[in-house]
Amino acid sequence: MDEKTEEKQTANDTGEGNKPSSTPLIDETNKAAQRMEEATEAQRIENDRTEQLIMHKRLGGKSEGGQAPVEKKEIDNKEYAENILAGGLNVKKE
Repeated sequence: MDEKTEEKQTANDTGEGNKPSSTPLIDETNKAAQRMEEATEAQRIENDRTEQLIMHKRLGGKSEGGQAPVEKKEIDNKEYAENILAGGLNVKKE
């Protein structure tokens, strides 16, 4: 074989050509992706904690879902008049 056509790789030649060892745009993108992965993991952990709290609240009987709403007692005109005269209702005083 002809020596001119045969190329041998040396120890320092990786065969990648004249590529820069690092590009700032790729480095910034990799850093941003890493930050996004960390934020996603933190959000997943927080969501799991929130889900656990909601579950414990529902199963612990402290939820508002199973409670009957408080019904207001309707008062008739006679009771209303008695309360007004006794000063029991909120009356605007000047």
